[in-house]
Amino acid sequence: MGLFDKIKGEFIDVIEWTDDSADTLVYRFRRHNHEIKHGAQLTVREGQAAVFIDEGQLADVFPPGMYALETENLPILATLKGWKYGFESPFKAEVYFVSTRQFTDQKWGTKNPVTMRDPEFGPVRVRAFGTYAVRVSDPGVFIKEIVGTDGHFTTAEVTDQIRNILVARFSDAMASSGIPVLDMAANYDELGAKLDDRVRSDLASYGLELRTLLVENVSMPPAVEEALDKRTSMGVIGDLSAYTQYQAATAIGDAANSPDGGGMAAGGMGAGLGFAMASQIGQALNPPQQGAGQPTGAKPPPIPQGAQFYAAMDGKQTGPFGTEALKEQIRAGQVTKETLVWAEGMAEWAPASSVEAVAKLFGAVPPPLPPS
Repeated sequence: MGLFDKIKGEFIDVIEWTDDSADTLVYRFRRHNHEIKHGAQLTVREGQAAVFIDEGQLADVFPPGMYALETENLPILATLKGWKYGFESPFKAEVYFVSTRQFTDQKWGTKNPVTMRDPEFGPVRVRAFGTYAVRVSDPGVFIKEIVGTDGHFTTAEVTDQIRNILVARFSDAMASSGIPVLDMAANYDELGAKLDDRVRSDLASYGLELRTLLVENVSMPPAVEEALDKRTSMGVIGDLSAYTQYQAATAIGDAANSPDGGGMAAGGMGAGLGFAMASQIGQALNPPQQGAGQPTGAKPPPIPQGAQFYAAMDGKQTGPFGTEALKEQIRAGQVTKETLVWAEGMAEWAPASSVEAVAKLFGAVPPPLPPS
């Protein structure tokens, strides 16, 4: 090797980027006047891509590997520069290193509640949040559409746009899923898959690929959640009447075990509390009977019956007999006008002929048929 070749070799540039950050997406390689010598060594590590820009135009994109920057390795740049027969002198170009690894645990969430129609609750407002992972799938498109001339581009500069896309598509995914709000927790995977389908094509236009999308929580406004908690508590309690009895009995026991407050005032208060609780327990144990004033559909009371009479037959008390039953006894000759009868409200037994309600029954009964 001659002296000239040795000196020339010492001037061969090495272009590489070692990333020690956790959020850098794009890094522009720094060098004076962007001059790159012929035969410079380009090193692209795994999880990276190198993009060459010539006078604002996208040129060559290099995947992971080691390259000597010569005419055959720079076909697009050679065309832009007009290198028909190769080149030996330094050239100017901007080199951007793009991180193509996954950026995980990126947060998304709705800034304002999203209104949707629920089959059980009607119109409700819900919030949602979760995480996602994203990577650069097309470095050239990403440089053109998002980065521009930014020499140090981080995830914070693109996550807001991704979040806006997710929130815009979230309401569509919720409406088309048909999943009730109360069943959302059991269907986060299904909801995440629907949201993923709607977002993936949007991100692809920016040169990004959505790797995973998780819905971690869907919640309703605090007032609605409080009402739902009360409804759930009522379901857990079950029989409210039995629960009231239990609460009243517990309160009476606590009052009995409490120390004497001293004086008539404390005694009167304790007595009043006892009477109130006793009344409450009585109402729980003896629910009001159905009767007048009850709602439509309640069972009506029985129809009032006429007077019931007892009759003395063969020295024995028989009955009681209603009007129709007493007519049958008269017709059969078991009860005559001399038969002693008694009903509620009479002071003593009296012949049937002297009791108006019974005497009139004899005229209503036809006499026996004459013998043939």
